[in-house]
Amino acid sequence: MSETLKSLAGDKDGMATYDYIVNNVDTCIDCMPELYDNLRRVDISGQFLASTARFLCAVDREKFAGWITPLVEGAIEKDRERRYIGSLLQAIWGNDYKERADELKAVDDTFRRIYKRIYSADGI
Repeated sequence: MSETLKSLAGDKDGMATYDYIVNNVDTCIDCMPELYDNLRRVDISGQFLASTARFLCAVDREKFAGWITPLVEGAIEKDRERRYIGSLLQAIWGNDYKERADELKAVDDTFRRIYKRIYSADGI
């Protein structure tokens, strides 16, 4: 394990890990398992899991495809206050996600889970 990853083990809330990913996006793919594990361990609110998912999706959805869904799922699990997961709908599924909500709910369990939590009054 590199010295950088060892130092990130002391990350208190996920911000340092998120910053590392942002600042090293071109080279961090090989250490994503450790970075993801660290975010899951320390991010108690889901804020940095959601931010990382949005960022990686915006930078290179295909390159980070294997990490976006786990990050989103982690954010869903941790964001009980629904403060951060709502921003994932537009960032991951596009500006027209509301118009396509029925279609997306039918084919994407992750979308359905977030949509259900954010728009619980609308029903599923």
